[in-house]
Amino acid sequence: MAAVAAAAVPADTRAVLAERVVKLTRDSFWKPVASVPIKFTTYHPQGMVKIGETLFVSSVEIQVRTKRLVEPLDRYDRDTGRGVGHVFKIDMTGNRLADLRLGEGSVYHPGGLDHDGEHIWVAVAEYRPNSRSIIYRIDPVTMKATEVFRFADHIGAIVHNTDDNTLHGVSWGSRRFYRWTLGSDGRVTNAHVPPEVLSTANTSHYLDYQDCKYAGARRMLCTGVTELHQSPGAPPFRLGGIDLVDLRDGRPVHQVPLLLWTAGGMDMTHNAVWIEPSAMGLRGYFMPEDDMSTLYIYDVEAK
Repeated sequence: MAAVAAAAVPADTRAVLAERVVKLTRDSFWKPVASVPIKFTTYHPQGMVKIGETLFVSSVEIQVRTKRLVEPLDRYDRDTGRGVGHVFKIDMTGNRLADLRLGEGSVYHPGGLDHDGEHIWVAVAEYRPNSRSIIYRIDPVTMKATEVFRFADHIGAIVHNTDDNTLHGVSWGSRRFYRWTLGSDGRVTNAHVPPEVLSTANTSHYLDYQDCKYAGARRMLCTGVTELHQSPGAPPFRLGGIDLVDLRDGRPVHQVPLLLWTAGGMDMTHNAVWIEPSAMGLRGYFMPEDDMSTLYIYDVEAK
């Protein structure tokens, strides 16, 4: 499949997107449109936003893998490893236009991306659960990042609720939800609140969210994966999916599996995903593979 021009997008994208997502079912047919080889080493992609005809993809370059500890130390089950966090700017033919490096020291794991119409939001965390994160907003034109706040947990994805000016994050494996309030000066007012006080439990155990976007009307659209093993040590079966989540109570409004895999067996929603309204219904952009990635583009009827 070759590269293809984008379909027309309605003006009120978020409302249309959410309206069409709830019409997806397990039987929805995703038609392949294009496969675009990415022309540089992408490392381990995490999140994606598309602004016009430009992609922004977060990724972690793993230099030294984390190692499990023989005995848990404090709240940690592994060491920090070593790496570099990236946000790549990419054109629709797979060329890298810019490479923004994020994080500091052991904080090098960027998560999912959200775009609020002005800034791209990303959390960069240690590569282990129950750790710590730095949350940034990025100017997509200048590719300059501004640190917004720090938090004492691994935040794997963050969205900006522009309806009530709050930020919402998910923990490692999306087992916990967080909500932060933004003041009139753009500063977070409750970043000092301990995670155990601020968190609420994710009552859905179907997916581990990898990438989330604000979907309007106090909802977020999350994509992710669950890995199932028939027996200990057996190869995993990876099932991807899409959840539309109500941010007021953290409960899914609509859940649907995405029955798409690469030729190598990787689920399409394993890592970076962008979904937008299209002339047909919805168009999905998926980058599930590491290092020598391909951008897979699919259309689905959802009207």
